[in-house]
Amino acid sequence: MGKEEIIERILSDAAREAQTVAEEAQKDAEQTLSEAERQILALKTETEEEIAARAQRISEGKAAAARLDSSKLLLAEKRRVIDEIYSRALKQLLSLSEHDSLALVERLLKENAEEGDEVVFAADYPHALKAARLPVIAEKKLTVGKPQGTGGGFVLRGKTCDKDITFRALLAFDREEHEPALAAELFK
Repeated sequence: MGKEEIIERILSDAAREAQTVAEEAQKDAEQTLSEAERQILALKTETEEEIAARAQRISEGKAAAARLDSSKLLLAEKRRVIDEIYSRALKQLLSLSEHDSLALVERLLKENAEEGDEVVFAADYPHALKAARLPVIAEKKLTVGKPQGTGGGFVLRGKTCDKDITFRALLAFDREEHEPALAAELFK
């Protein structure tokens, strides 16, 4: 074998080896590219899912906030209706006929006054003078103070405690006790 043949053979082997290395590099590059595309696709899918989940959470949050605001408005309107009912009830109590009003005050005095209490009629109670002459006043040895305050009815000042028997206070007590049932009945 001559020198030229050896050189030819070395060059041929080098060319084959270069071809093999180039083919392997091409395969590696294709695999790397394929893996990169797979990762990009996975990342894209993951990102899209995350964006969709965020959008869903935002949408649900806004819907919940809207429901809450709606519930607040509805509750405020229900409260306004109940306020109006009790406001009208107070007006009706304050505008009772003299006979009915005195009968109510007499009953309230019999049920709540203790002997020796001071009765202070509300300044806006229109029948205070006649109520001060009711028989129960003398029977229970009640004294009558100077009218003051508002809300119709009266306040009893006793030795141990005071009792607010104004129409406004009676309605507030009634409201506290019956408002849930009233609301349930009104807003079925």
